[in-house]
Amino acid sequence: MFDPSPDALLTLTASRLPRLIALILTGSGLAICGVILQQILRNRFAEPATIGGMEAAKLGILVALTSIPTSGALVRMGFAMVFCLMASAVFVAILSRIRFRDAVLVPVIGLMFAGVLSALAEFYAFSRNILQSMQGWMIGDFSRVVQGQYELIYLILPVVAVTYLFARRFTVLAMGQDMSESLGLRYRPMVALGLVLVSATVAATVITAGAVPFVGLVVPNVVALWRGDNLQKTLPLVAMSGAILLLLCDILGRVVIYPYEVPLGLTVGGLGGVIFLVLILRGTR
Repeated sequence: MFDPSPDALLTLTASRLPRLIALILTGSGLAICGVILQQILRNRFAEPATIGGMEAAKLGILVALTSIPTSGALVRMGFAMVFCLMASAVFVAILSRIRFRDAVLVPVIGLMFAGVLSALAEFYAFSRNILQSMQGWMIGDFSRVVQGQYELIYLILPVVAVTYLFARRFTVLAMGQDMSESLGLRYRPMVALGLVLVSATVAATVITAGAVPFVGLVVPNVVALWRGDNLQKTLPLVAMSGAILLLLCDILGRVVIYPYEVPLGLTVGGLGGVIFLVLILRGTR
C-alpha cells in the first residue's frame, strides 16, 4: 500500500482488494444462508454444506461445462443455482415427511443426501474425464480470485439486503407452518424465497472460489448463543462475524506454511468440523 511503484499498485488493485472483497462477501453471504436454512428447517445444524447445497451446485456446474462447453461464468452460475434450488427443495420435502425427528437427525440425513449428490457429481465427472479438474476447483481457494474473475460474488449484496428486509418474517418462519400461518405469514412463499436466496449465494460462491463449508453452521449458532434469535437485531452481527471468520482463516492459511498457502476450504473445514462436533455433542446432552 505504501509502495508507489506501478507493479505494487497493480498487485493491490488486481489481486489483493478483489480477494479481500470476495472474502468479506462470501463470509457474510454463507453466514446469512445458514440463518435462513436454520429458520426454514427449524434446526441449528442446517447450512448449505450439511443439506447438499454445495454438492448440488457442483453437479450443476459440471452439467453446464459438459453440455455447453463455451458457457461463461454467468451461465454456469445459473446451472449451479437451479441445481442447488432443486436439491434444497427435495431436502425440505424429505424432512416434511418425517414426523418425529430430533436435532441430530436432520444433519445426519443432510450429510447422507449430500453424499449421494457428491457421488453423482464424481461419477458424472469421471465418465467425462474431468474428475481431476473438478477436485481442483471445488476446494475453497481464494488465491485465484483476481480482477475480472470474481465480480459475480457481488450478487451476495442484494441477498443480504433482502434477507434483512424480511428478517421479521424469517424469525416467524422458525415457529413452523401452522403457527406462522396463524400469525398471517404466507409460509410456502417465504420458504421459496429463502431457498432462492440460499441457492443464489451458494452458486455465486462456488463459481468464484469453490466450496467453503461450515461458515453457515458455526457463525449463526455462536451469535444466537450470545445475542438471541431476533434476526432483525442479529443479522448484521451474523454477516460481520462470517466475514471476520473467513478473514482470520485466510490469514492462518497464508502464514502456517509460508511462503506456501493452505486453501481456505481446508482451514475453514477443519475448524468448522471441530465446532460442528462440539455442537452436536452439546445438543445430545
